Amino acid sequence: MSKTIPQNGLIAVVKRDCPTCVLAVPVLGELASLEGITVYTQDDPTFPEELLGGVDDTDLDVSYRLGIEIVPTLIRFQDGRDIGRTYGWDRAEWERISGFQGIGAGLPDQRPGCGAKNVEPGVIERLKVKFGETGLDSRRVSIGEDEDAFEAMFERGWSDGLPVVPPTEERVLRMLNGTSRDPKEVLGLCPPNLIPATVEKIAINAVMAGCKPEYLPVVLAAVEAILDPAFAMHGVLATTMFVGPVLVVNGPIRRQIGMNAKGNALGQGNRANATIGRAVQLVVRNIGGGRPREVDRATLGNPGKYTYCFAEDEEGSCWEPLSTDFGIPRGTSAVTVFAGFGLQGIVDQKSRTPESLSRSMASSLRAIHNVKLAPACDAIMVVCPEHERTFRNAGWSKARLLEELHQLCEMDADPMLAGAGGVAEGLSPKMAGRTVNKFRPEGLMIVRAGGGAGMFSGIIGGWATPGPTGSLPVCREVKS
Repeated sequence: MSKTIPQNGLIAVVKRDCPTCVLAVPVLGELASLEGITVYTQDDPTFPEELLGGVDDTDLDVSYRLGIEIVPTLIRFQDGRDIGRTYGWDRAEWERISGFQGIGAGLPDQRPGCGAKNVEPGVIERLKVKFGETGLDSRRVSIGEDEDAFEAMFERGWSDGLPVVPPTEERVLRMLNGTSRDPKEVLGLCPPNLIPATVEKIAINAVMAGCKPEYLPVVLAAVEAILDPAFAMHGVLATTMFVGPVLVVNGPIRRQIGMNAKGNALGQGNRANATIGRAVQLVVRNIGGGRPREVDRATLGNPGKYTYCFAEDEEGSCWEPLSTDFGIPRGTSAVTVFAGFGLQGIVDQKSRTPESLSRSMASSLRAIHNVKLAPACDAIMVVCPEHERTFRNAGWSKARLLEELHQLCEMDADPMLAGAGGVAEGLSPKMAGRTVNKFRPEGLMIVRAGGGAGMFSGIIGGWATPGPTGSLPVCREVKS
């Protein structure tokens, strides 16, 4: 039978794999004998057998053109216009659309339908591409027939050095399904080239990074944060320091998308952690143009510049999550970005009192950058569960610990002066006889993460300093 949609009359779209469609077959037979009806079948051209089969729509072209969402759908066409439709089985509605009373005798009055095949994930995107209705603004780059897509992306400079996923239209559309935000929305100008970072462009890089669609809201929030002037993304790129964006995720989204906040939280092996951080780095590279040995002037860099993203273990913690330090209510999903470098370990397996452990932690904190530099930078201290238990058992809040660490990081300046101890590096001679703190008052942050065994916490030092020459941590709420 022809797949041309009739200009007039009744049309039904069904599939065998739908109990309600099977239930409605006798009604379709009644309508066929009373007026005639064109039945399109999505999965089996022999269905319904009572009508000697339907019109084969297994390619779903007609279903897409008709905008079918649920089967069975009954439509009345007049002069090529859809003048009424209903879905599922509802006797009153079928009588209204068909114009015939008393149909479906012996059937229940109502029965819900099933999801149509043309709106299934992966299918709807393919059909949008087929019919040229993607709505995407980005230019499609054609790859030669004999060209390997993965090698082509390497050669075009789109990769961070590891293979990236080809961002086909279907994959980008599927990624955009992860957010309700307008693909054309501009989140900011991405340095160094100050190119508008749209939701669509960010989704493309999320595809390349290997993200799932449900990760996209976290990626968008992180990109919003790094584009905040306070974070100074251009400076983070241009400095010769080791730094790159470090992402800490709080709130319900962590568990919804399966992020890791426990064993090896800062390491490999978790798709959400790895690909969200990677997507942010690819955004900076591919949208903003921030490439190593160009605008990215890091002397050494650090492995976290591939990806540096983890979740805080809020459920196991006696402390408020990091995001609350920035005014985000507890229970709200949020991402904090910090210009940080590789992990510095705090190994203390013997301290059993908060006083001893805090002194041990402070001694490690004082070594960031150089023991003779202060204030040196901001830092995130990642406290493992066994260390946190020591403070928990003593009733120390996070605020109490931060206060203690700040006091312990107040140091005599004389041993830190340039030239003292035979080391040229150090503070100005003007600081002689004074004290100096390693951190600014708000410069130390604490999160809880890691496995339940092992008294090993860590410090993520950074380039974070107040003023126009440095970067400040920024927190943004995750929007759907």
